Amino acid sequence: MHEFLSNHKSYLKNIRAYIARLPSLSTTAAKVLETCNNPASSPNDLNRVISLDPVLTGQVLRLTNSAYYSLRHPVSSLTRAIIMLGINTVKILVLSFAILERLCNKQSFRALSAKKFWAHSLGVGVIAKCIARVKGVSLTDQEEFFVCGLLHDLGKIPLNHQFPDEYFQTLDMAKRSHWPLTHAESVVFGIDHGTIGGLIAEKWRLSPAFIGALRCHHQPDESLPEHQQLVFIVALADIFSQRLDIGLCEATPTGAAFAEYLLERVGVDWPTLYDMRETVFAEIDKAKIFLEISE
Repeated sequence: MHEFLSNHKSYLKNIRAYIARLPSLSTTAAKVLETCNNPASSPNDLNRVISLDPVLTGQVLRLTNSAYYSLRHPVSSLTRAIIMLGINTVKILVLSFAILERLCNKQSFRALSAKKFWAHSLGVGVIAKCIARVKGVSLTDQEEFFVCGLLHDLGKIPLNHQFPDEYFQTLDMAKRSHWPLTHAESVVFGIDHGTIGGLIAEKWRLSPAFIGALRCHHQPDESLPEHQQLVFIVALADIFSQRLDIGLCEATPTGAAFAEYLLERVGVDWPTLYDMRETVFAEIDKAKIFLEISE
């Protein structure tokens, strides 16, 4: 234990340096966010920004025409895609592509399985979106729940990339000691993956809602009141994904009391979640297009 404590400063310095080295989001992505955040912007304004980037244009059209949206007729016009999906949805999609292009590569993974990590991430994103749908969240806002779920564990990437041996040890410590993984991470590194995810989100100047989802999905009460529906739903989706054994699960199952508390706060029950199983697995297959496009 004393050895870990003495190394905390070194770990923190290394992690902050890793985050500082992460490339910024693309200029186009930044302009898309700026345009979408302007209430006076129109689909034509957004079209002008995205169309300057042929790769991004292709990504948006490919996703729009994929099974993920299951539109009745193919869409060949970017403006038409923006009108069909809505400005807010396109903003969230562009943001997800920009982030995944930065981190969705095998070089980022050494201690963890990239395949299992992204399978779990997709599962959490899909489940969060399904819960949001049940809770009456508008169609245009549901995509934000999906992307926050998809990206919720980004903070694990610097840990397992920079310190693979120590991260294996951390996973084993959590399992043997019956600790939450975040506690084991704090013991070994002096910081947990939620806090690191928040630092990454801040570097990329993501919205407060995204920062809250990445930083607080294991401590949702610590998120800002206006973002708690989103953060609590992502936290519950994380637990339910573990119960369904989707991809890479935490070293130690989350306590039953915490799970029940999340159910109460979100306002759903286990039967409602288990009724979603077939939909969840079908939606995960469709959502794999996000990773395919980013790669």
